[in-house]
Amino acid sequence: MSSDLSLQQIAESVTKSVLNATDKDLEGFQKIIDETIKVRESHRNLQRMIKSYSTTMIQRS
Repeated sequence: MSSDLSLQQIAESVTKSVLNATDKDLEGFQKIIDETIKVRESHRNLQRMIKSYSTTMIQRS
């Protein structure tokens, strides 16, 4: 069984909390989202680097 949540599941579970959140809570949540996006982009960049490195090593063999 996968523990991954869909965007819809996340949105449904967060909606009530977001509607009742204070401005300070929302600022904190925004920081979490911003950092999550950075991590995701870094992960993608790392995957590209690994793929490029692997391709280069195969071509050298």
